[in-house]
Amino acid sequence: MVGVGNCASSLVQGIHYYRAKEVEDCIGLLNYEVGGYRPGDIEVVAAFDIDKRKVGKGINQAIFALPNCTAVFCGDLPSGSVEVSMGKILDGYSEHMANFGDDRTFLLSSEQEPTQADVVEKLKMAGVDVLMNYLPVGSQKATEFYAECALEAGCAFVNNIPVFIASNPEWAAKFKARNLPIIGDDIKAQLGATIVHRTLGNLFKKRGVKLERTYQLNTGGNTDFLNMLNRERLSSKKKSKTEAVQSAIPQRLEDVNIHVGPSDYVPWQNDNKVCFIRMEGKLFGDVAMNLELRLSVEDSPNSAGVAIDTIRCAKVALDRGMGGIVEIPSAFFCKHPPMQVPDDESYDILMGEWV
Repeated sequence: MVGVGNCASSLVQGIHYYRAKEVEDCIGLLNYEVGGYRPGDIEVVAAFDIDKRKVGKGINQAIFALPNCTAVFCGDLPSGSVEVSMGKILDGYSEHMANFGDDRTFLLSSEQEPTQADVVEKLKMAGVDVLMNYLPVGSQKATEFYAECALEAGCAFVNNIPVFIASNPEWAAKFKARNLPIIGDDIKAQLGATIVHRTLGNLFKKRGVKLERTYQLNTGGNTDFLNMLNRERLSSKKKSKTEAVQSAIPQRLEDVNIHVGPSDYVPWQNDNKVCFIRMEGKLFGDVAMNLELRLSVEDSPNSAGVAIDTIRCAKVALDRGMGGIVEIPSAFFCKHPPMQVPDDESYDILMGEWV
């Protein structure tokens, strides 16, 4: 995994949490098995970060280091875990976070940055099947660096962030040419703002209600929200979330009538994300209506609940010799896939062909 932040913390905790559990005890999983693989079959064999509080530590310890602030639901992890390696910096952090003045500050490691050849060698030596991209929003150059490393090392690539790799035809063609799977872009949470907003949009459509305008406002206190205070890094995220909602409603709304995106950083919220959705429309007889919803979730476990399935889908794709975009898992699990598919339809195909 690239980036040992809150999402990585929840994923690593979850792998250990579910490892000893039988199917009847696995509350919170979308799927107990995917292609014959269970959560406990996943093993983290390589990790990269740029924060000196994490580099050089075992992954099972690094996931609890600052600036991580997500819930600890499985804190008793074995100590003998793979060591976090120094990663490539590039644009993998926002400059305002290097001197923010509190526990969310990045403390950049002084270790020498690796070359592409160094990273490729580590991936090969570790026997990596699937490379998970957990870099901060806006890390265009860094994401492209690790995507290239995955290609050279022969790894599947899961792009959890809204930097467009799977949905970029040039990158998709590169993975197709190497016969390596790619899933992306921008992971949907298990029960997050995007999937709830999409579901409500689909409900309006099915019940004959004309949606005229909508907004989705989100606040949080983790490093993801702090990173996105830099609006220059936010454009791809806003586009990803907006397109995910637009694709679930019958008629595309004009830009002035839809606002979807991260809204503000509230430090004391930590990893709690609060979402406010408002939808305005017309019922029978052109009579006006509106709906308002407030959703509060722990952001990173919400992401990990989906990531644990994308890893297994990527591995199944490798086993099946599939190269390029893995379309149905991308459509079901991601906000900005190369091909948008209605959630009900992608779910049915996923259950029939992958699970």
